[in-house]
Amino acid sequence: MLHIYQSVMASTIFFAVVCWGAGIKAKDTNRLNKLIKNAGSVVGCNLANLDEVVRDRMVLKLRTIMDNPSHPLHNTVDKLRSSFSNRLLQPRCSKERYGKSFLPSAIKLYNSSKPTQ
Repeated sequence: MLHIYQSVMASTIFFAVVCWGAGIKAKDTNRLNKLIKNAGSVVGCNLANLDEVVRDRMVLKLRTIMDNPSHPLHNTVDKLRSSFSNRLLQPRCSKERYGKSFLPSAIKLYNSSKPTQ
C-alpha cells in the first residue's frame, strides 16, 4: 500500500510543491494535510505532512541549482553567497508576493537548515 501511495498520490500531490512553497494558502495546506493524514491511516503508517515535504524539497531543489552551473538560476544564487560565511543573502523583495516565491523562501529554509559553525 505504501508503494501505491508513493507512486500515485504522493507524486501527484508533491509534484508542484516547490512552486507552491510558502505561497500556498492555509486553507489549501489544511486540505492537503487532511488528505495525507487519511492516506496514512489507509496505508497504516505516519506520513510526512505537507510542511515537512515543502521544506525538504525546496532545500533540495536549491542545492541542485547551486550544484548545477548550467541551471539558469545558478549565477543568481551564486551572487547571493555571503563572503564571510557559507550562507546565502536574502534577495531584496519589494512586494510581499515575491517574498513568498521560491527563491526567497528556499534561501530562508536553506540558511535555517545549515548547521552554524
